[in-house]
Amino acid sequence: MVVNFLNNKRYIIAYDLGTTGNKATIFDDEGNLVSSAFSGYKTYYPKTSWVEQEPKDWWNAIGSSNKKLLEKSGIKPSEIACLTFSGQMMGCVPVDKKGEPLGRALIWADQRGVRQAERLTSKLGEEYIYQTVGHRPSASYSAAKILWIKDNEPDRFKKIYKVLHAKDFIASRMTGNFYTDYSDASGTNLFDINNLTWSDEIIEAAGLVKDILPEAVPSTKIVGKLKNSVAIELGLIEGIPVVIGGGDGCCAAAGAGVISFGTAYHYLGSSSWIGLATEKPIIDSQMRTFNWVHVVPGLYSPTGTMQAAGASYQWARDVLCPTEVKEAEEKGVSPYQIMDEKAAKIPAGSSNLLYLPYLMGERSPYWNPSAKGAFIGLTIKHTREHMIRSVMEGVALNMRIIMNSFIEQGAVIDKIRLIGGGAKGNVWRRILADVFNKTIIIPNLLDEATSMGAALIGGVGVGIYSDFDFVNKMFKIKEIINPDENNSKIYNRIYPAFKDAYKGLKEVYKILNN
Repeated sequence: MVVNFLNNKRYIIAYDLGTTGNKATIFDDEGNLVSSAFSGYKTYYPKTSWVEQEPKDWWNAIGSSNKKLLEKSGIKPSEIACLTFSGQMMGCVPVDKKGEPLGRALIWADQRGVRQAERLTSKLGEEYIYQTVGHRPSASYSAAKILWIKDNEPDRFKKIYKVLHAKDFIASRMTGNFYTDYSDASGTNLFDINNLTWSDEIIEAAGLVKDILPEAVPSTKIVGKLKNSVAIELGLIEGIPVVIGGGDGCCAAAGAGVISFGTAYHYLGSSSWIGLATEKPIIDSQMRTFNWVHVVPGLYSPTGTMQAAGASYQWARDVLCPTEVKEAEEKGVSPYQIMDEKAAKIPAGSSNLLYLPYLMGERSPYWNPSAKGAFIGLTIKHTREHMIRSVMEGVALNMRIIMNSFIEQGAVIDKIRLIGGGAKGNVWRRILADVFNKTIIIPNLLDEATSMGAALIGGVGVGIYSDFDFVNKMFKIKEIINPDENNSKIYNRIYPAFKDAYKGLKEVYKILNN
């Protein structure tokens, strides 16, 4: 039995391969976070719409963060019950038969495959693809990225043995086996979410072969054991079970405790999304939202994602706030703390200044890679402080459009669990509660919520945790924020203008994109 195998192995290591780096965490058999360590890596932008990372940088980050983690925690490798993952989704990591990367990975933000996505759409129709894979065809997904390589780098394409996601690449390094899980597979535009299998029709229409795709399995599956050579490199021991884990969006849902019908969460990070848990996919007639296969068996996670949420606030820091950055250095605090303090002095609505947060094109609700960011309503009376607050409000208003699209489809959302690094700021929390006009629940783990979801998967996979309901023991509420009625009225007034601003600029975006 699994229990006998585990003996005194009480700990789970979860690796969260995000956009900026890998966060390694250790959780114990009671679901407590024991320790965490982070190692960053670079992102490359060779051309407009191209966004790449080096898979070997991911591996190096796994090694360095693992070393830090074991040193900080003092836990012995012999006490580790399993290794598991959360990973950035919708990427394209081509590897050869040995699992070696064939150049840089095209990550989720890469939009170069617009023509390839359009070609696939012309063959099967947008509606058929959406109903089959749960997502509209888009350059955001793996299929368009694979096809771009096929069209533009044929020599590279010929060498491809498998196309993996970030976590799958790391798992293959650890075990020598090639797998993905259902949640990550559902971010490729090639996976039939209704039957949990690769879609022969879409793969054939794309001009691809199924052999280059890894076997898709449940998130809790043990896909192999840690090889001796890798164990030595990572400071671990041979034979530790490796559980495949899930895509970060779905791990976040699990970590937020959204594992049953009627619950919702909002992840606020570099990108941002709202996700639910349902027994069937939500098929939106306007295709504004999409559907992951949840890491919890039998469930889906309907989701709406925007590209540049925390990325917008980071842009504001880098471009608008050199004074705040300098002040933060002098005080020994985060620049975001100074920015938040100044934004808090500005009234709700930023004196009628709107920010459109489309710095990287947009996914939900518009699916327009040509969309651009903008400040609208600037007057001579506006200050940098107004612009800082407006950036946070613009992200919140865009997320409200996504939230409302679910409500229009019959979803009931009374409360929203907020996770992610962006949830640390008190001002942004308040803005979200007021813009949504919903109660916001803040858990004790924000940055580590996705890691907690991955650890939950690993724990269920090896039998440390009985089932996914164990998350109810892991999830602890830190704060509850109720909306301010007066502020909500202000946001209700400017919300239609925010939506109309995008509509009014659609043709302008086309001109600028050319």
